[in-house]
Amino acid sequence: MATTKRHKGRPAGETGQEALYLKSLSDRQVPVAIKLRDGEVVSGWIEYFDDMMLRLTREGKPNLFIYKAQIRTITEGGASGLRRTSNRDENPG
Repeated sequence: MATTKRHKGRPAGETGQEALYLKSLSDRQVPVAIKLRDGEVVSGWIEYFDDMMLRLTREGKPNLFIYKAQIRTITEGGASGLRRTSNRDENPG
């Protein structure tokens, strides 16, 4: 009787896509609106993130370090005019 070892996959609810999505938002400097657990909404673009938190860069306001546990939702297209100019935008083609 042969036994087969089962490899444990990722826990339910963890797909590994969060980091890819946040990296994409950060690399493209997409303006986002972040709704916090207390209902407050803050806007800016994600400059940095790790497993526990992210840094939200804002124009004309203090930048924020936000614990991921305090985030309810992240929506693309936060306050208009926040998109930063990237090298791709400056050098088309």
